[in-house]
Amino acid sequence: MEIISQTLHPKFTLNGLHYESVEELIAMANELTLEGDDFEVSIGKFIKKWLNSKNAIKVKTSGSTGKPKKIELTKEHMINSAKATSRYFNLTEGTSALLCLSAKYIGGKMMLVRAMVLGWDLHIVSPEKDALTQYDNDYDFVAMVPYQLYHSIPGLKKVKILIVGGGSVSKKLEEQLDGVPTKIHATYGMTETISHIAVRRLNGEGKSDVYKALPNVQFTIDGRECLVIHAPYIDDDVIITNDLVEFISPTEFRWLGRYDNVINSGGYKIHPERIERKLAEFIELPFIIASEEDEQLGERVIIIFENDERNMLPNYTYAFSTLESHERPKRIYTISKFPFTETEKIKRMDVLQVLRGYK
Repeated sequence: MEIISQTLHPKFTLNGLHYESVEELIAMANELTLEGDDFEVSIGKFIKKWLNSKNAIKVKTSGSTGKPKKIELTKEHMINSAKATSRYFNLTEGTSALLCLSAKYIGGKMMLVRAMVLGWDLHIVSPEKDALTQYDNDYDFVAMVPYQLYHSIPGLKKVKILIVGGGSVSKKLEEQLDGVPTKIHATYGMTETISHIAVRRLNGEGKSDVYKALPNVQFTIDGRECLVIHAPYIDDDVIITNDLVEFISPTEFRWLGRYDNVINSGGYKIHPERIERKLAEFIELPFIIASEEDEQLGERVIIIFENDERNMLPNYTYAFSTLESHERPKRIYTISKFPFTETEKIKRMDVLQVLRGYK
């Protein structure tokens, strides 16, 4: 019972309902797992795990620090993470929040943890792209992925603070947020860091391309210039990532891209994600920047579009002219359908495997 007393706040409410006991909440979670929709089943399963007598929960990583794998997160560290978010954004007992992320992933799990630990009024809905615009409620705090943010712009006035993670926010989307009264923050984090450990403001006062650490988090870089995270309140060891960064200070960095995606072309180290951000304002189609072997350059930059073969590609000569010469794609490829993750991120390696099958 000691664990449960730490993991459930007496003021927690779910969709407006207060549960008088742990047993009552577990009974509701059992109903969700047996009779609910897919997103409700995931919520029910997690609530039951959170309220059991074990000290840790097994989760699957996203691959930010290596190949995806199962790891254990202690409930104590998850509680610490929830409290750090609460302190940073000043989210107190009674905060009204919306869960529109899947509870299969760390972002959705941690929204449930914050609500249960901190005594929030949590509203749960299906994790659809336009979930926010379907309801009239106002919220103090909401978490989304970029795809949802894009489809939620008309409803953002209902939200005081919004965090967006699980993928990069395009320059074009960021520009659409100017003038929106909601305080919108991009987050940096992963399963291993128990959700976000750094944020940057996307609009309004304090807008920046620099990520700033949450309380009690510090950064260094390794020999690859990849981010190393020191956050003893969520992990007893340092966390070594595959994220290339521009190191600014022990509490600040700019994200450049993934170490595993770096292209070495004619002696230039090229970050595909950086080129993609430059081109995003000119290109509507889904696309990625990648590379293939080249006899002279070692690797040459290529661009791959999702485009039906029956449709002509627009002329992107001007878009490419905005790039440095070594950044410009040397080949253009199309495939009919990109594989996406459930959080709407393009599966880069899968795209390249499909392309190799076409060639």
